[in-house]
Amino acid sequence: QVQLVESGGGFVQPGGSLRLSCMASGSIYRFYVMGWYRQVAGKERELVGSITTSGSTNYGDSVKGRFTVSRDNAKSTVYLQMNSLKPEDTAVYYCNGRSSVQVDYWGKGTLVTVSL
Repeated sequence: QVQLVESGGGFVQPGGSLRLSCMASGSIYRFYVMGWYRQVAGKERELVGSITTSGSTNYGDSVKGRFTVSRDNAKSTVYLQMNSLKPEDTAVYYCNGRSSVQVDYWGKGTLVTVSL
């Protein structure tokens, strides 16, 4: 069974940085794209950033230039480097992996809080 486990969330002040990690059970080559989404209570889950097996990336407009998605295939891990964090980045961040047959796998999420 595929499992995605996030880590690295926590509390940070505005302007600070955090790096989230998502480790997959088994190879991440099974996912043609992996990404990070976030959700605030009462709102829809939104794309933060994603990366394909070929390394192509895509980002939500609100994080472009501040966040970076990367992957280490040898470690079956995807990262989200978040810089210049703002209070509006506060959310639960979820790791996602999508297979070639369009099946989505999700982690349980990690909370990021940006506040003074």
